Amino acid sequence: MKITSRSGPVMAAVGVGLSIAVLPVGPASAAAGGTHVRCNDITALKNAITQANADGGRITLASHCTYTLTAADNPDDGLPEITGNVTITGRDTTVRRAPNATQDFRIFHVVSGGNLTLNSLTVSGGRLADTAGGGIWNSGTTNLNRTTIKDNRARTSAGIHNVGGRLNLDRSTVERNTATQNGGGIQNGRNEIAQQPGTVTMKGGALLNNRALADSGGGLENLRSTANLDSVEVKGNTAPRGGGINQFAGTLHLKSTTLSENIAVTGAGLRNSFSTATLDRSLITRNTAITAGGGIFNENSSSVALTASKVIRNRPDNCSPAGSVPGCTDPTGTPPASQGPPPAKDSKDGKVRK
Repeated sequence: MKITSRSGPVMAAVGVGLSIAVLPVGPASAAAGGTHVRCNDITALKNAITQANADGGRITLASHCTYTLTAADNPDDGLPEITGNVTITGRDTTVRRAPNATQDFRIFHVVSGGNLTLNSLTVSGGRLADTAGGGIWNSGTTNLNRTTIKDNRARTSAGIHNVGGRLNLDRSTVERNTATQNGGGIQNGRNEIAQQPGTVTMKGGALLNNRALADSGGGLENLRSTANLDSVEVKGNTAPRGGGINQFAGTLHLKSTTLSENIAVTGAGLRNSFSTATLDRSLITRNTAITAGGGIFNENSSSVALTASKVIRNRPDNCSPAGSVPGCTDPTGTPPASQGPPPAKDSKDGKVRK
């Protein structure tokens, strides 16, 4: 028997059928492992987040693309609130508020119980004149992997507002964010209603060129909470108090971390008030204070422990008041010009007063 192969029209028809079968239908396509959202399709992105909140799905954004939000999804947030387990992955991908948007809003809001993971994204342009968290507000768990939070603006916590949540940054950068009050880059605080302190864990990456214009914590503001920085660069941040890092009633651990070229009136590198700080193999150098504590300003029964760490070449001194940080010396022998602000008190309403 002779078998004849028909590879012409039949195979062509089969090929067309297969091609049609794999084409995505609609603006977002569901595929193995999650949902793919086409470049700058904001409606599809919002729908994908809503679905991921319900089923814990993964969302993949287009590479080398900018998703521009022109209006808020709800009063303060550009995208739907994160209430479930949501993972969003890009590659050189940006999610931003449009520069000409008429309404103020942040980009992401993770509520208590929500879990957000961002991979290889940039979050930028968020703006909130009267409240906190220009880029991200986190009250749940937020994981940032190779992600950049930049050019956001808010009254407090311009880059990220972490209140009673868990914020984990891996090889991520928070840069050029501006708070009109305090917490230029990140503010890590306690949820007073739930009596839950916040936790920030940062490994690799940097806090760069963030600003707190009127109060404290240019790079990081740590209030009644815990912050752990490992192999992080804290550089070029500014604030009246605590240019690089400011903490009040908090716990700070720096490992293999450098604080440099930060500027403040007091505590250019680190201001430590009613708090505990430990530095392990870390360096505080070339920071500049206008009055005192070029490297560290340590006040109000606080403690700073230096383990294989150096506080050197800061202006006008390395540590202030003199003798407040064991192992820290002022090579010029110049006494501090100011002892800084008076001790803080808590108001009756329980809000933090620094």
